[in-house]
Amino acid sequence: MKIKEVTAYLEQIAPLDLQESYDNSGLIVGDPNQEISKILISLDCTEAVVADAIAKGCNLIISHHPIVFKGLKRFNGNNYVERTVIKAIQHDIALYAIHTNLDNVTGGVNSKIASLLSLQNQAILEPKSNLLYKLVVYVPRSHVESVREALFEAGVGQVGAKYDQCSFNTAGYGTFRPLEDAQPAIGEIGLQERVEETRIEVVYTKAIERKVLLAMYESHPYEEVAYDTLKLENKNQEVGAGVIGNLENPISELDFLAYLKNKLNLDVIRHTALQGKAVSRVAVCGGAGGFLLNAAKRSGADFFVTADYKYHEFFDAENQIVIADIGHYESEQFTQELLFDIITEKFPNFAVLITEVDTNPIKHYC
Repeated sequence: MKIKEVTAYLEQIAPLDLQESYDNSGLIVGDPNQEISKILISLDCTEAVVADAIAKGCNLIISHHPIVFKGLKRFNGNNYVERTVIKAIQHDIALYAIHTNLDNVTGGVNSKIASLLSLQNQAILEPKSNLLYKLVVYVPRSHVESVREALFEAGVGQVGAKYDQCSFNTAGYGTFRPLEDAQPAIGEIGLQERVEETRIEVVYTKAIERKVLLAMYESHPYEEVAYDTLKLENKNQEVGAGVIGNLENPISELDFLAYLKNKLNLDVIRHTALQGKAVSRVAVCGGAGGFLLNAAKRSGADFFVTADYKYHEFFDAENQIVIADIGHYESEQFTQELLFDIITEKFPNFAVLITEVDTNPIKHYC
């Protein structure tokens, strides 16, 4: 199997265009056509993880965090980033990162945390907008079914998680006059033609636009296809940051802290003042989730479970919610299991391992 077979599958689940602007998800080191022997999964990619891959005979490391976030001007081993990349290249090990794009999809990092906490009625905490596009294309009646089916096959018409093959169709007619050198499917050179047509409207995501347009051109009978693509401001309820959900039964705040510590295998939880009320609704965000605090408040969450809070930021709870900072590594540690399950479900007979290296740079003295 080749690297590109695995990465193409991962990018179906978490498209690269869903990553944040500062991120660097994707194939960082390696040739997409390189054959894979074994895959090693890690939260971070470090020199120790590369050494673990060498020892285990793995030539593809899939990590959550990218080892390279910004451009490297020199490769002389002056820091751990350069040394890690050099070591991977020297041993012909490919490095792939699946970071904020996996954070931003339903079934991704935050869904994993919410599921470990058995949260019910899960939903994206802050859905993203400006991710959906609409295709409007005009098709002669004789080809409406074939064009529409080709578009569905390309992936258009997905509305939410429970409906697909959605379209809106309006009957009308179009006019055109073929000019010299034209090769019209209908009509004659120099004569205006009037054709009964259907206006097909479907939504799609930017990631599949090229595939959609190719399907439209290949299935459409006209030499020149009349169509529009429109960017929509609608929020995509399946894509975005954080997850909100409900506990099966309300519990006290102290009981929830104990529950949280046990379920996520935590050493310590930093939190704001308890509010003296039952906990029933919980918002979660793996990693640095402080930017979602207002969304967590608006959602009616009693607790906001995240990481990387600074001292003054804790004051922003303003006695409206309890912020629970569980640590960056701790909040995302189960991403390794998530990736293992995703990959082995698709490639059950391929060797996929989770690193035994603890990459958490923060230690606690208790």
